[in-house]
Amino acid sequence: MRPYLDKSAPDVWKAATAYSAAVAKHADSGGLSVQEGELMKVRVSQLNACTFCLDMHSREARVAGIPQQKLDLLPSWRETSLFTEREAAVLAVAEATTRMPLSEDAKADLAGARAVLGDAAFGAAEWVSVTINTFNRISILSEHPVRPRGEDGQLLR
Repeated sequence: MRPYLDKSAPDVWKAATAYSAAVAKHADSGGLSVQEGELMKVRVSQLNACTFCLDMHSREARVAGIPQQKLDLLPSWRETSLFTEREAAVLAVAEATTRMPLSEDAKADLAGARAVLGDAAFGAAEWVSVTINTFNRISILSEHPVRPRGEDGQLLR
């Protein structure tokens, strides 16, 4: 078992969490809603297969008021009209900024998302995606465990 990156370099972890807080503040001031940010975090965590972040952000998405149906359909968001135009735009940003290098389709998705979101929210969405991608990598490399939880979200013993 590899050492947890957050535990092996607490000062770096502290800086990473401060960076994440700065991005959250920027996202809020840029007009990105908490729900939009959580949809992005869940989708990026799905793409990266980061079980720890997927578990955490799925719970946080529900707390933020995202219906379970949207979370269930997130992998096929392009195939349903359930998501709003803004939600589709932030999900397009999440996918394009996670799957590197940028393809022509991804560049088109980003241009379309920018037209829907405007410059401030678009830039905030890119920062949210970059940040969750970073935290996915920290959790994956650290092999952070997912602990069993009950229906109420509480850890099971």
